[in-house]
Amino acid sequence: MPIRVLNRAISQAISWSLCAIFPDNGPIPGLTRQSTCDRVEQVLQEAPALLILGLVGSWVAFVLAPVVTIGWPVPALLLSNAALDRHASKMASHPWYWLRQPMLMLKTVGGAIWGERPEVRIALGLQPFDSDPGTWRGDFEVQADSSMNNSGPS
Repeated sequence: MPIRVLNRAISQAISWSLCAIFPDNGPIPGLTRQSTCDRVEQVLQEAPALLILGLVGSWVAFVLAPVVTIGWPVPALLLSNAALDRHASKMASHPWYWLRQPMLMLKTVGGAIWGERPEVRIALGLQPFDSDPGTWRGDFEVQADSSMNNSGPS
C-alpha cells in the first residue's frame, strides 16, 4: 500500500510538470492534470527502472532549475503561471545540454501521452486511436521469442 501511495504522489508531481510543458491554449488542447496523472501512473508501473529513474530525475531538475533559467531562487512549484511558462521555454532552449536533457525526457513522455488523446488527434485532423489492446506488455514478445527459438535450425 505505501508503494502505491508513493507511486500516485510521483505521478501527480510529474503530471503537474507535464501540464506546465504542454499548456492548454489555442485551438489544440494541452494536457490536463486529471487525464495525465492516470497515464503517468501507468507508465511508472510498466516502465523499466532506468526510465523511471530518468523521469523522476528530470522532474527534480525541472523543479530546481528556475534559478538557472529565469534567475529566480525558488522551486518551479512556487512560480506563477507566466513565470512557469517562461521557465519551461527557457529550459527547453538553454545552451547547457545537461539542462536541456531533462526537458527532453519530460517532453518525450508527455508528448506520447498528449498525442494519444482523442481530442488532440481530432484537432490535428487525425483519427483517434482504438483502445489499447495491451499486447506490448509482454504477451507478444513472449510469443515471438518462443517462435524464434523453435524455428531455427537444429
